[in-house]
Amino acid sequence: MDFHESDEHRDLRAAVAAIAKRFGPDYYVEHARSRTPCTELWKALGDAGFIGVSVPEEYGGGGGGLVELSMVCEEIAAQGTPLLLLLVSAAISAEVIADFGSEELKKRWLPGLAAGSTKVVFAITEPDAGSNTHKLTTTARRVGDEWVVTGTKHYISGVDEAEALLLVARTGSTDDGTAALSLFVVPTDAPGLVATPLPVDVMLPEKQFVLHFDDVRLPATALVGEEGAGFRQVFRGLNPERITGAALCVGVARHVLAQAARYAQERQVWGRPIGTHQGVAHPLAKARIETELAALMIRKAAWLHDRGEPAGEASNMAKYAAAEAALAAVDAAVQTHGGNGLASEYGLLPYWGLARLLRIAPVNREMILNHVAQHGLGLPRSY
Repeated sequence: MDFHESDEHRDLRAAVAAIAKRFGPDYYVEHARSRTPCTELWKALGDAGFIGVSVPEEYGGGGGGLVELSMVCEEIAAQGTPLLLLLVSAAISAEVIADFGSEELKKRWLPGLAAGSTKVVFAITEPDAGSNTHKLTTTARRVGDEWVVTGTKHYISGVDEAEALLLVARTGSTDDGTAALSLFVVPTDAPGLVATPLPVDVMLPEKQFVLHFDDVRLPATALVGEEGAGFRQVFRGLNPERITGAALCVGVARHVLAQAARYAQERQVWGRPIGTHQGVAHPLAKARIETELAALMIRKAAWLHDRGEPAGEASNMAKYAAAEAALAAVDAAVQTHGGNGLASEYGLLPYWGLARLLRIAPVNREMILNHVAQHGLGLPRSY
């Protein structure tokens, strides 16, 4: 067990941080408030090779793994510029296509994903299924040499920024009556696909959408991997999403704690910095402890995933711990600023919105507790 990062990893963190720092929290907060994509930052990271750090080298990527991608996510967030679409385009879509896609799909999509010039978002959530993937009703049926897709998806991030989406659809039923799922790459301009903005009050650069598939026709080559094997393929992508989401949370926590610590040193009341008071210092210290603990679990989960070891429980634990830590850190930072914590000048509330979202998605804390109770403690399934 070695807790020293390699020189390569330290250099990776420093290079990513240097790019993100050029943009900084003012840039992110402005885009979060106006709900416009952080296109310039994404391009800068893509041009430097960091969007595709985990894409295989033969398709133009960096050839790294989830360890490296999680470092990218953490460091950009630590500079105040978290990018939510890294979780879906780089962590889910690129990984699933690289692992299960045909050579044709890999050559078509991975070079753009590696360069950051292409985004492929993820479409699984449905309004009536929630966390119960077996109840998905969006259907893809085989008609001759094509697939025809009908159904609805809900809360799909970044469709307006993407060239395609990785769709989870029902293609039949298993012997026990549950859904047989398959994955498809669907261009966002496919005829019959209608994307409707879904208004949310949280301040994010990335927009949410409802998708309607009205007999969307896809070529047979759009299928990713084997028909009916989608459930297994999906979970190959969901662990990376949880780990990178956790890394984003740890980065957000680092950013707001650094801002709060500076404020607590500079702000003086009764002749001395407010950080000298334990009522201010202890919540920040507690949040830092929780952030560091979450960071350790992220490294373990990413390490396991990259080595092909079972990583489900560690990924869930990392996501749970990091979301809790990020929320606690933002809350402590707001409290440290007092009334200024709500002032636009200090730009803290967009980070609270992102952290609160990541406590719910991509898997909510209650389902994580269910998973740990069942698989970690051997308790009866509760749902």
